[in-house]
Amino acid sequence: MQRAVRTGAGLGALLLLAATGGVGSASTAPGPAGSIRGEAGQAQDERRQAPYDAQQRPPGNPAIIARGQVLYGIHCRGCHGIDLRGGDLGGPNLLRSQLVLRDRQGELIWPVLRDGQSTPGVSSMPAQSLSETDAAAVAEFIHSILATSTRQGGPPAGPEIELDIVVGDAAAGRAYFEATCTSCHAADGDLAGIATRIPDAKMLQNTWVRGRQRGAPRPPVRVTVTETSGARTEGHLARLDDFLVALTTDDGRRRSFRRQGGTPRVEIEDPMARHTELLGVYSDADIHDVTAYLVTLQ
Repeated sequence: MQRAVRTGAGLGALLLLAATGGVGSASTAPGPAGSIRGEAGQAQDERRQAPYDAQQRPPGNPAIIARGQVLYGIHCRGCHGIDLRGGDLGGPNLLRSQLVLRDRQGELIWPVLRDGQSTPGVSSMPAQSLSETDAAAVAEFIHSILATSTRQGGPPAGPEIELDIVVGDAAAGRAYFEATCTSCHAADGDLAGIATRIPDAKMLQNTWVRGRQRGAPRPPVRVTVTETSGARTEGHLARLDDFLVALTTDDGRRRSFRRQGGTPRVEIEDPMARHTELLGVYSDADIHDVTAYLVTLQ
Protein backbone atom coordinates (compact mmCIF):
# COMPACT_ATOMS: atom_id res chain seq x y z
CA MET A 1 0.00 0.00 0.00
CA GLN A 2 2.87 2.38 0.80
CA ARG A 3 4.34 1.78 -2.63
CA ALA A 4 1.03 2.52 -4.33
CA VAL A 5 0.78 5.84 -2.54
CA ARG A 6 4.26 6.87 -3.57
CA THR A 7 3.79 5.95 -7.21
CA GLY A 8 0.38 7.57 -7.53
CA ALA A 9 1.54 10.88 -6.10
CA GLY A 10 2.93 12.01 -9.45
CA LEU A 11 2.12 15.72 -9.18
CA GLY A 12 1.09 15.82 -5.53
CA ALA A 13 2.85 19.01 -4.43
CA LEU A 14 2.16 21.27 -7.40
CA LEU A 15 -0.18 23.58 -5.51
CA LEU A 16 2.11 23.74 -2.51
CA LEU A 17 5.16 24.44 -4.63
CA ALA A 18 3.37 27.27 -6.38
CA ALA A 19 2.39 28.82 -3.08
CA THR A 20 5.84 28.53 -1.44
CA GLY A 21 7.87 29.63 -4.44
CA GLY A 22 9.85 26.38 -4.49
CA VAL A 23 9.29 26.03 -8.19
CA GLY A 24 11.22 29.13 -9.09
CA SER A 25 14.62 27.68 -8.22
CA ALA A 26 13.89 24.33 -9.82
CA SER A 27 12.47 25.76 -13.02
CA THR A 28 15.55 27.91 -13.70
CA ALA A 29 17.98 25.00 -13.68
CA PRO A 30 20.26 25.18 -16.73
CA GLY A 31 19.65 22.76 -19.55
CA PRO A 32 20.33 22.32 -23.25
CA ALA A 33 18.84 24.87 -25.62
CA GLY A 34 15.33 23.93 -26.68
CA SER A 35 14.70 21.70 -23.64
CA ILE A 36 11.99 22.52 -21.17
CA ARG A 37 14.70 23.15 -18.58
CA GLY A 38 16.72 25.48 -20.78
CA GLU A 39 13.68 27.63 -21.56
CA ALA A 40 12.58 27.99 -17.93
CA GLY A 41 14.42 31.22 -17.18
CA GLN A 42 13.05 33.05 -20.21
CA ALA A 43 9.54 31.70 -19.59
CA GLN A 44 9.69 32.78 -15.96
CA ASP A 45 10.66 36.33 -16.95
CA GLU A 46 7.78 36.50 -19.44
CA ARG A 47 5.31 35.18 -16.88
CA ARG A 48 6.04 38.07 -14.55
CA GLN A 49 4.00 40.31 -16.83
CA ALA A 50 1.99 37.90 -18.98
CA PRO A 51 -1.44 36.61 -17.88
CA TYR A 52 -2.26 32.94 -17.60
CA ASP A 53 -2.21 31.45 -21.05
CA ALA A 54 -3.84 28.11 -20.22
CA GLN A 55 -6.63 28.94 -22.64
CA GLN A 56 -4.50 30.90 -25.10
CA ARG A 57 -2.01 28.25 -26.21
CA PRO A 58 -2.37 26.67 -29.68
CA PRO A 59 -3.74 23.11 -29.80
CA GLY A 60 -1.15 20.50 -28.83
CA ASN A 61 0.10 17.58 -30.89
CA PRO A 62 -2.60 14.87 -30.68
CA ALA A 63 -0.01 12.06 -30.57
CA ILE A 64 1.88 13.70 -27.68
CA ILE A 65 -1.38 14.38 -25.83
CA ALA A 66 -2.45 10.75 -26.23
CA ARG A 67 0.91 9.57 -24.86
CA GLY A 68 0.66 12.03 -21.99
CA GLN A 69 -2.80 10.75 -21.13
CA VAL A 70 -1.48 7.20 -20.81
CA LEU A 71 1.44 8.35 -18.64
CA TYR A 72 -0.88 10.47 -16.51
CA GLY A 73 -3.08 7.44 -15.94
CA ILE A 74 -0.09 5.43 -14.73
CA HIS A 75 1.71 8.00 -12.59
CA CYS A 76 -0.81 10.68 -11.61
CA ARG A 77 -4.39 9.46 -11.70
CA GLY A 78 -4.35 7.87 -8.23
CA CYS A 79 -3.66 11.21 -6.54
CA HIS A 80 -5.20 13.69 -8.96
CA GLY A 81 -8.15 11.77 -10.35
CA ILE A 82 -9.22 10.96 -13.86
CA ASP A 83 -10.56 14.51 -14.28
CA LEU A 84 -7.54 16.25 -12.66
CA ARG A 85 -9.72 17.48 -9.77
CA GLY A 86 -8.09 15.36 -7.09
CA GLY A 87 -8.19 11.64 -6.45
CA ASP A 88 -8.61 9.07 -3.69
CA LEU A 89 -5.03 9.51 -2.47
CA GLY A 90 -5.50 13.18 -1.67
CA GLY A 91 -3.67 14.96 -4.46
CA PRO A 92 -4.63 18.59 -5.17
CA ASN A 93 -6.87 19.84 -7.96
CA LEU A 94 -4.59 20.47 -10.94
CA LEU A 95 -7.18 22.57 -12.74
CA ARG A 96 -6.69 25.23 -10.05
CA SER A 97 -2.97 24.80 -9.54
CA GLN A 98 -1.12 28.10 -9.94
CA LEU A 99 1.94 26.19 -11.06
CA VAL A 100 0.04 24.34 -13.78
CA LEU A 101 -1.67 27.52 -14.94
CA ARG A 102 1.68 29.29 -15.28
CA ASP A 103 3.50 26.39 -16.91
CA ARG A 104 3.91 26.69 -20.66
CA GLN A 105 5.86 23.73 -22.02
CA GLY A 106 6.46 21.62 -18.96
CA GLU A 107 9.27 23.80 -17.58
CA LEU A 108 7.54 24.07 -14.19
CA ILE A 109 5.96 20.62 -14.08
CA TRP A 110 9.14 18.75 -15.03
CA PRO A 111 11.22 19.62 -11.92
CA VAL A 112 8.37 18.50 -9.67
CA LEU A 113 8.12 15.17 -11.43
CA ARG A 114 11.87 14.75 -11.54
CA ASP A 115 12.73 15.69 -7.96
CA GLY A 116 9.53 15.16 -6.00
CA GLN A 117 8.75 17.22 -2.94
CA SER A 118 8.77 16.61 0.78
CA THR A 119 6.98 19.11 2.98
CA PRO A 120 6.36 18.64 6.74
CA GLY A 121 2.72 18.19 7.60
CA VAL A 122 1.52 17.09 4.17
CA SER A 123 1.77 13.96 2.05
CA SER A 124 5.18 13.60 0.48
CA MET A 125 5.45 13.49 -3.27
CA PRO A 126 8.13 11.10 -4.54
CA ALA A 127 10.18 11.63 -7.66
CA GLN A 128 8.79 9.87 -10.70
CA SER A 129 10.59 7.59 -13.10
CA LEU A 130 9.82 9.73 -16.12
CA SER A 131 12.13 11.11 -18.77
CA GLU A 132 12.04 14.76 -19.67
CA THR A 133 10.21 13.85 -22.88
CA ASP A 134 7.61 11.88 -20.95
CA ALA A 135 7.16 14.75 -18.51
CA ALA A 136 6.58 17.12 -21.43
CA ALA A 137 3.91 14.73 -22.74
CA VAL A 138 2.16 14.68 -19.35
CA ALA A 139 2.24 18.49 -19.28
CA GLU A 140 0.82 18.64 -22.80
CA PHE A 141 -2.06 16.37 -21.76
CA ILE A 142 -2.82 18.48 -18.68
CA HIS A 143 -2.82 21.66 -20.76
CA SER A 144 -5.13 20.05 -23.32
CA ILE A 145 -7.70 19.56 -20.54
CA LEU A 146 -7.28 23.11 -19.23
CA ALA A 147 -7.77 24.45 -22.75
CA THR A 148 -11.32 23.12 -22.76
CA SER A 149 -12.23 24.97 -19.56
CA THR A 150 -14.47 28.02 -19.50
CA ARG A 151 -15.09 30.50 -16.74
CA GLN A 152 -16.80 29.10 -13.69
CA GLY A 153 -20.46 28.55 -14.44
CA GLY A 154 -19.84 28.85 -18.19
CA PRO A 155 -21.74 26.76 -20.71
CA PRO A 156 -20.33 23.43 -21.95
CA ALA A 157 -18.12 23.38 -24.99
CA GLY A 158 -19.76 23.31 -28.39
CA PRO A 159 -22.13 25.47 -30.38
CA GLU A 160 -24.46 27.69 -28.43
CA ILE A 161 -27.80 26.06 -27.74
CA GLU A 162 -30.89 28.21 -28.12
CA LEU A 163 -33.38 27.23 -25.44
CA ASP A 164 -37.12 27.38 -26.06
CA ILE A 165 -38.55 28.78 -22.85
CA VAL A 166 -42.13 29.12 -24.15
CA VAL A 167 -43.23 25.87 -22.56
CA GLY A 168 -46.12 27.02 -20.36
CA ASP A 169 -49.89 26.95 -20.74
CA ALA A 170 -51.06 30.27 -22.22
CA ALA A 171 -54.63 29.80 -20.95
CA ALA A 172 -53.41 29.22 -17.40
CA GLY A 173 -51.09 32.21 -17.78
CA ARG A 174 -54.01 34.42 -18.80
CA ALA A 175 -56.03 33.30 -15.78
CA TYR A 176 -53.07 34.03 -13.48
CA PHE A 177 -52.53 37.42 -15.11
CA GLU A 178 -56.16 38.43 -14.75
CA ALA A 179 -56.24 37.37 -11.10
CA THR A 180 -52.91 38.89 -10.09
CA CYS A 181 -51.76 41.63 -12.45
CA THR A 182 -54.76 43.59 -13.73
CA SER A 183 -54.76 46.01 -10.81
CA CYS A 184 -51.73 47.64 -12.47
CA HIS A 185 -51.59 46.31 -16.05
CA ALA A 186 -53.96 45.65 -18.93
CA ALA A 187 -53.48 43.32 -21.88
CA ASP A 188 -55.23 45.86 -24.15
CA GLY A 189 -53.54 48.83 -22.45
CA ASP A 190 -49.90 49.21 -21.37
CA LEU A 191 -49.10 45.61 -22.38
CA ALA A 192 -50.76 45.72 -25.79
CA GLY A 193 -48.23 44.49 -28.35
CA ILE A 194 -45.57 43.75 -25.73
CA ALA A 195 -44.51 40.58 -27.57
CA THR A 196 -43.86 42.70 -30.67
CA ARG A 197 -41.87 45.26 -28.69
CA ILE A 198 -39.89 42.50 -26.95
CA PRO A 199 -39.77 39.63 -29.46
CA ASP A 200 -37.16 37.61 -27.56
CA ALA A 201 -39.12 35.33 -25.21
CA LYS A 202 -36.31 35.12 -22.65
CA MET A 203 -36.00 38.89 -22.48
CA LEU A 204 -39.79 39.21 -22.26
CA GLN A 205 -39.87 36.78 -19.34
CA ASN A 206 -37.06 38.57 -17.52
CA THR A 207 -38.75 41.92 -18.12
CA TRP A 208 -42.10 41.05 -16.60
CA VAL A 209 -40.59 39.15 -13.68
CA ARG A 210 -38.25 42.06 -12.92
CA GLY A 211 -40.92 44.65 -13.64
CA ARG A 212 -38.79 46.57 -16.10
CA GLN A 213 -36.30 45.95 -18.88
CA ARG A 214 -32.64 45.40 -18.05
CA GLY A 215 -30.84 48.70 -17.83
CA ALA A 216 -34.02 50.73 -17.41
CA PRO A 217 -33.98 53.01 -14.35
CA ARG A 218 -36.05 51.95 -11.38
CA PRO A 219 -39.24 54.03 -11.10
CA PRO A 220 -38.93 56.49 -8.21
CA VAL A 221 -40.60 55.68 -4.92
CA ARG A 222 -43.01 58.37 -3.75
CA VAL A 223 -43.45 59.13 -0.06
CA THR A 224 -45.88 61.28 1.89
CA VAL A 225 -44.95 62.36 5.43
CA THR A 226 -47.77 63.63 7.66
CA GLU A 227 -46.68 65.37 10.86
CA THR A 228 -48.71 65.52 14.09
CA SER A 229 -49.72 69.05 13.14
CA GLY A 230 -51.33 67.73 9.97
CA ALA A 231 -48.68 69.25 7.68
CA ARG A 232 -47.97 66.99 4.68
CA THR A 233 -44.75 66.80 2.73
CA GLU A 234 -44.50 64.76 -0.49
CA GLY A 235 -41.59 63.83 -2.71
CA HIS A 236 -39.23 61.14 -3.87
CA LEU A 237 -38.00 58.85 -1.13
CA ALA A 238 -34.27 59.08 -0.41
CA ARG A 239 -33.99 57.08 2.81
CA LEU A 240 -36.28 55.24 5.18
CA ASP A 241 -35.36 53.36 8.36
CA ASP A 242 -36.66 53.03 11.91
CA PHE A 243 -35.23 56.39 12.90
CA LEU A 244 -35.35 58.65 9.85
CA VAL A 245 -37.25 59.36 6.66
CA ALA A 246 -35.59 61.56 4.05
CA LEU A 247 -37.01 62.79 0.76
CA THR A 248 -36.60 65.26 -2.07
CA THR A 249 -39.63 67.40 -2.78
CA ASP A 250 -40.85 68.05 -6.30
CA ASP A 251 -39.26 71.52 -6.23
CA GLY A 252 -35.85 70.04 -5.34
CA ARG A 253 -35.73 70.70 -1.58
CA ARG A 254 -34.28 68.02 0.70
CA ARG A 255 -36.27 67.26 3.84
CA SER A 256 -35.73 64.76 6.64
CA PHE A 257 -37.91 63.81 9.58
CA ARG A 258 -37.02 61.99 12.75
CA ARG A 259 -39.20 58.94 13.34
CA GLN A 260 -40.45 57.67 16.68
CA GLY A 261 -42.86 54.82 16.55
CA GLY A 262 -45.66 55.73 14.17
CA THR A 263 -44.91 59.44 14.21
CA PRO A 264 -44.85 61.04 11.72
CA ARG A 265 -47.09 58.92 9.51
CA VAL A 266 -45.23 57.66 6.42
CA GLU A 267 -47.06 56.49 3.29
CA ILE A 268 -45.10 54.82 0.52
CA GLU A 269 -46.07 54.51 -3.15
CA ASP A 270 -43.63 52.07 -4.76
CA PRO A 271 -44.50 51.12 -8.37
CA MET A 272 -42.30 48.03 -8.01
CA ALA A 273 -43.69 46.87 -4.69
CA ARG A 274 -46.01 44.21 -6.11
CA HIS A 275 -43.31 42.78 -8.39
CA THR A 276 -40.97 42.57 -5.41
CA GLU A 277 -43.59 40.80 -3.31
CA LEU A 278 -44.35 38.26 -6.05
CA LEU A 279 -40.70 37.24 -6.46
CA GLY A 280 -41.08 35.04 -3.41
CA VAL A 281 -44.48 33.74 -4.48
CA TYR A 282 -44.14 32.73 -8.14
CA SER A 283 -43.82 29.03 -8.90
CA ASP A 284 -41.91 27.85 -11.97
CA ALA A 285 -45.26 26.93 -13.54
CA ASP A 286 -46.60 30.44 -12.93
CA ILE A 287 -43.60 32.02 -14.64
CA HIS A 288 -43.79 29.68 -17.64
CA ASP A 289 -47.57 30.10 -17.99
CA VAL A 290 -47.56 33.90 -17.81
CA THR A 291 -44.69 34.05 -20.30
CA ALA A 292 -46.62 31.80 -22.70
CA TYR A 293 -49.59 34.16 -22.38
CA LEU A 294 -47.62 37.36 -22.88
CA VAL A 295 -46.04 35.92 -26.02
CA THR A 296 -49.54 35.95 -27.57
CA LEU A 297 -49.90 39.73 -27.04
CA GLN A 298 -48.59 40.65 -30.47
